[in-house]
Amino acid sequence: MHAIRHHVGVNAPIGEVYAAFASRAGLAGWWTRDVRGEEHPGGRLAFGFGGPEPAAVMEVAELDPPSLVRWRCVEGPDEWRGTSLSFELTNDGAETAVLFTHDGWRDAGVFLHHCSTKWAYFLLGLKSGFEGGAATPWPDDAPVSRWG
Repeated sequence: MHAIRHHVGVNAPIGEVYAAFASRAGLAGWWTRDVRGEEHPGGRLAFGFGGPEPAAVMEVAELDPPSLVRWRCVEGPDEWRGTSLSFELTNDGAETAVLFTHDGWRDAGVFLHHCSTKWAYFLLGLKSGFEGGAATPWPDDAPVSRWG
């Protein structure tokens, strides 16, 4: 199995960064503006990227405020179904560190590489949004390849 991992430091309180991963409003601020569903453990969040159906549906597997959000992909691209995603947060007093992991990829092909680039892009947008710049959730994001 393969994984995508990114580590980003954000100059913001850990509780505010946690809310960006744990709530529909927070997610709409940095990943995609089209977020529907229930944001509690066992709930499902649907994420749209312009198609008639959600591009991905995540089951909220675990919420441990303010340090962990974990999802399991239950619908989406073949390469995503069955994978797990986590946002682990720590704060050392100077910044909130985000360790993002998208684990369980069966193939380390071009789609994994594309998704790694887009996850990094969106996470850096989240950082920018907290630090005085602008986040660029879909549909305001920059395309990096034919997938996006």
